[in-house]
Amino acid sequence: MLGETDVTRCPTHAESRRVGTLPLHQQVRETTEAIVGAITGSLALPSSLLLGRYDDDGRLQYTGRTTTLAQAASSAVAALLAPARRGHPWTGWSFSAGWGSRETLDVTLVEPELVVEVGIDVARDASGRWRHPARLHRARPDLSPADVARLTPPR
Repeated sequence: MLGETDVTRCPTHAESRRVGTLPLHQQVRETTEAIVGAITGSLALPSSLLLGRYDDDGRLQYTGRTTTLAQAASSAVAALLAPARRGHPWTGWSFSAGWGSRETLDVTLVEPELVVEVGIDVARDASGRWRHPARLHRARPDLSPADVARLTPPR
């Protein structure tokens, strides 16, 4: 046992070094926009959203997936989705059910027109994908995919 630690007294790494305790893990979250490129579940009631951003070459790249949607959010998003037309940028792709999992998701491609605002953990992999599921905040029908920041790998 490492001893008792009052976590409320050691909220930061710098604080933990001063008082001689181990650092605490803190997730840093931010909100950002992304483009819905596919869903799990049905078009009438999506379970989760597969999100992307365009790269500098104009290709829609997968960036992450949302957590399971609440029923009200699912219904609201469903009203804004359109089935994918021919030539969807993710045609033929498969998506992993989780980080390091070999299981693939059963997804339905949608027209990449809907922008959503999501809360994300800032941790990303080498290609710029989010390491943790995003949390849907709201649909942003007032924005177009061109308004969404480009995908940039971390430095």
